[in-house]
Amino acid sequence: MRIIIIGAGEVGYHIASRLASEDKDVVVIDINEKVLDRVSEQLDVQTVLGSGSSPKVLEKAGVRDADILLAVTDSDEINLIACTFANILSPGLRKLARIRNPEYTDYQEVLAKDILDIDMVINPEEEVIRTIERLMGAPGAVDISDFSEGRIKLVGLWVREDSPVAGTKLFNLREKVGHERLIVAAIIRNDRLIIPQGDNTLKDGDLIYFVCEDQYLNKVLTGFGIHSETLRNVLIIGGGNIGFKLAKGLEKRNVHVKLIEIDRARCEFLAENLNRTVVLQGDGTDQGLLLEENVRSMDVVVTVTGDEEYNVLCSLLAKNLGSKMTITRINKFAYLPLVRTVGLENTVSPRLSAVNAILKHVREGRVISAISIKEEAEALEAIAQDKSELVGKPIKDLPFPQGAIVLCLIRGEDVIIPTGDSIIEPNDRVIVLSTRRNIARVEKALTVKLEYL
Repeated sequence: MRIIIIGAGEVGYHIASRLASEDKDVVVIDINEKVLDRVSEQLDVQTVLGSGSSPKVLEKAGVRDADILLAVTDSDEINLIACTFANILSPGLRKLARIRNPEYTDYQEVLAKDILDIDMVINPEEEVIRTIERLMGAPGAVDISDFSEGRIKLVGLWVREDSPVAGTKLFNLREKVGHERLIVAAIIRNDRLIIPQGDNTLKDGDLIYFVCEDQYLNKVLTGFGIHSETLRNVLIIGGGNIGFKLAKGLEKRNVHVKLIEIDRARCEFLAENLNRTVVLQGDGTDQGLLLEENVRSMDVVVTVTGDEEYNVLCSLLAKNLGSKMTITRINKFAYLPLVRTVGLENTVSPRLSAVNAILKHVREGRVISAISIKEEAEALEAIAQDKSELVGKPIKDLPFPQGAIVLCLIRGEDVIIPTGDSIIEPNDRVIVLSTRRNIARVEKALTVKLEYL
């Protein structure tokens, strides 16, 4: 598979790193020579200096022989022009474009199919809003992702010293939690990924990921000692696109929303275009303002300005003043593990959301979803095909690569938490967790014979 990535920023670099580690043929285009030097020094990829919107540069990168083009620069216009020329030079090429401007995303279906034949228009901000809404729906979880149109949840949460599951072996976990419909997918201990086995013991400080059905999520969380409450009061700091769209969505859920924005002109826009949200002009780091707006009564404080350092300060202040939960927007990948060390467990990243949205479209086979876990693993949802070696055998007998486990099967309306005796049938939706080094093998396992394994 030959993949051309236009843009070597945080998103482009991260995707190139992931795909290069899977031995895919990757070409990265960027206009910044220093950025490309970093890419070529650290990754096993080809680089091309120039604008991805130039047909000559695309030709030089081998667009006619490529399988996928990912236009992920910070410029919507460059991404759209790149897809335009790619469509002319290589009509059968799969194209994905990162688009953020609402003036373009309002027409994304027309852009995708009727004009540019783009296979996927990815709006990181909309992905972030969905992530925030999922986190709000499961207080206590630090990470939550959807599979099977939301029917299945992949949830990450910390094991604390006072947690009822601390010290529990995994083969006793379902009994301890009081629910059979879950399976632990991964354990992160001291920043090291553990693919779990039955005799693993959960310890204080572990970050565990488990899979369960959405309808049982609250019961499972209760078993872990986490009690959800009805969402009533939300404070949003930052009235940009994310803050504005989040407030509009919360208004429909009958949630009382306050929004703090520092820019006066933007406040006027927000006040005109929001119905029940209380718009306040001010600084989210103003302790007096937060106390005046009764930050202690807030179920969630969401900081989503474009300045991540400012977001961190606002969240720390809100948490110190008594807010029950904070959600913090972070852009740089390097900051994500750092903010957790200062006590901010719930973070969202437009760039990471863009990466997850893109990955599922570059996977081989009929992959529906792809979610990264701590840069070391990935959870894939795919449709098992007739010719796959995984079909028709008990899971315990499958020639599956080490470091990969089947988490869940969806067969029609039935959700199956598998055992070793469960059998995958053609057209089952299969959710698999795999370490990064085995992703390519798992892709093949879902589509073709596995004798080479």
